[in-house]
Amino acid sequence: MLGVVRQKMLGQSLPKIRPVVSVLRSYSSAAKQMTVRDALNSALDEEMSADPKVFLMGEEVGEYQGAYKISKGLLDKYGPERVRDTPITEAGFAGIGVGAAYYGLKPVVEFMTFNFSMQAIDHIINSAAKSNYMSAGQMSVPIVFRGPNGAAAGVGAQHSQCYAAWYASCPGLKVLTPYSSEDARGLLKAAIRDPDPVVFLENELLYGESFPVSDEVLDSSFCLPIGKAKIERVGRDVTITAFSKMVGHALKAAEILEKDGIDAEVINLRSIRPLDRSTINASVRKTNRLITVEEGFPQHGVGAEICASVVEESFAYLDAPVERIAGADIPMPYAANLERMAVPQVEDIVRAAKRACYRSVPLAAAA
Repeated sequence: MLGVVRQKMLGQSLPKIRPVVSVLRSYSSAAKQMTVRDALNSALDEEMSADPKVFLMGEEVGEYQGAYKISKGLLDKYGPERVRDTPITEAGFAGIGVGAAYYGLKPVVEFMTFNFSMQAIDHIINSAAKSNYMSAGQMSVPIVFRGPNGAAAGVGAQHSQCYAAWYASCPGLKVLTPYSSEDARGLLKAAIRDPDPVVFLENELLYGESFPVSDEVLDSSFCLPIGKAKIERVGRDVTITAFSKMVGHALKAAEILEKDGIDAEVINLRSIRPLDRSTINASVRKTNRLITVEEGFPQHGVGAEICASVVEESFAYLDAPVERIAGADIPMPYAANLERMAVPQVEDIVRAAKRACYRSVPLAAAA
């Protein structure tokens, strides 16, 4: 392969990037099943139990036990002082949350959907993200903004946006995107314990999905490092990066590709900011091909940032152009058939991987 030849010739001139060995764990040894909803609920419960400074606030998080039942049982256990129902005013309760974090508390602010976070974006960006820098490190803002992000089903253009690229473009924020129950537990615990503001982007369609979890994951001390991706599937022919719900699509595509003799490596990004560039580049230097997958808009997206990183650090290893799979560059349609066309599907990933591996007719030739 050309990439292998280049690696031998240029290995001395290109920076060494060490893969993160710890992310190679799989679910194979896990015996128990847990839904993403229960994983988030248990993480909140354990962190609230361990630290009295942690509290939850948002619309319907208390009496109704959460719009998606993430906070089920927490009001009864911790009372209205620490599980606070708010009016429908995102700007109001997000601002109160930031002020509480200034004071030293650890608020977890729930948005019923991240589309509503636009009402509070001034507090997230100008108050939470920038205060540590503007105070010369004297002021920490330990706050978590969490809730469902991206497309659900039939909720139209105003309730279907992915905000990963939006918030990841802002210095001062950390942006996490869990896929599995392991991700949900470990990353939410890490977010709550972190001294900086964290945007925690969940997916409504994943809440009811069950994943195997090990005893390690169920331990109350379990916590995942922020900024580290996980290699969900080891492969040698093409690298596929994805986050949130798209990880499942990437894994299904990898199974289909395997039948055609293409061995795909699937990377669950977990963290969008900071981005685990070393794991991505190490994988590309092995497979010599890259497919990025995301639900968000293609322009200025997460995939574009990953592509730039690979071009800057591993360009000489590429044997094919990078393929970006993203949502359609339009507001989300309401009609179910059009909605499906606007969101990446498994078959889109399969076609892109085949193009990268020169197993199909390129798009330009087919047009």
